[in-house]
Amino acid sequence: MNWNPEQYLKFADARQRPALDLLARLDGRSASRIVDLGCGAGNITQLLAERWPGAQIIGVDSDSAMLAKAAARVPTIDWRLAEIAHWQAEAPPDLIFSNAVLHWLDNHPRLLPQLLVQLAAGGVLAVQMPANFTAPSHRILRELAAEADWHEALGGVRMGSICSAAEYWRLLMLHCRHLELWETTYWQLLSGDDAVFEWMKGTTLLPYLACLGTVSAGHFLTVYRERLRRAYPRQPDGHTLFPFKRIFFVAQR
Repeated sequence: MNWNPEQYLKFADARQRPALDLLARLDGRSASRIVDLGCGAGNITQLLAERWPGAQIIGVDSDSAMLAKAAARVPTIDWRLAEIAHWQAEAPPDLIFSNAVLHWLDNHPRLLPQLLVQLAAGGVLAVQMPANFTAPSHRILRELAAEADWHEALGGVRMGSICSAAEYWRLLMLHCRHLELWETTYWQLLSGDDAVFEWMKGTTLLPYLACLGTVSAGHFLTVYRERLRRAYPRQPDGHTLFPFKRIFFVAQR
């Protein structure tokens, strides 16, 4: 799955807001070694560096194009190419920060304890993930992929998934001394033509497009765009309202 940093950053402000809210929950915490797990284009990693200017900060991502964008943004940060599911810290971090990444990975009951145990004593795992997989944007995409024209190519594609808040609470409390967990729905006003379609092209659509040829992908995108227009009509002021639910937790080892 190849990411396009420019497409992803089209809505940088809206994508950054949940990370800022998660970062705000960490006010007052000290950290000398920080890992941004799934750092992408590095815009959030840069905020971590500004918040903890004396810390050693490592940005980890599995996409080389994203890391190249990140390195151009902040060349002083240690950028690492690695598969997050198999990543291991070289030394115990005080903070593992992961923004809008872990929903791409399977088996959270195994993954999250593996991350927590790598933290230094008293260290924190801070995570934000999308929690809107039942929204029209995602439901329409699953329904379209199941239709006869595309089922053979797209039947096995995974768009990402999460557990429920209650399941995360039960899981994490077994492995940490303190836990904050919450959900927030952001009522996002997006600008531009086919704004929700453009948003989805930067993230959730990527594994689907990777499985389609050029011709079939073009047809698929045309149909998907039209259905999104009906589900998310453009407002009279030109904006498109796109509610987006997210789940957060801050778990201290």
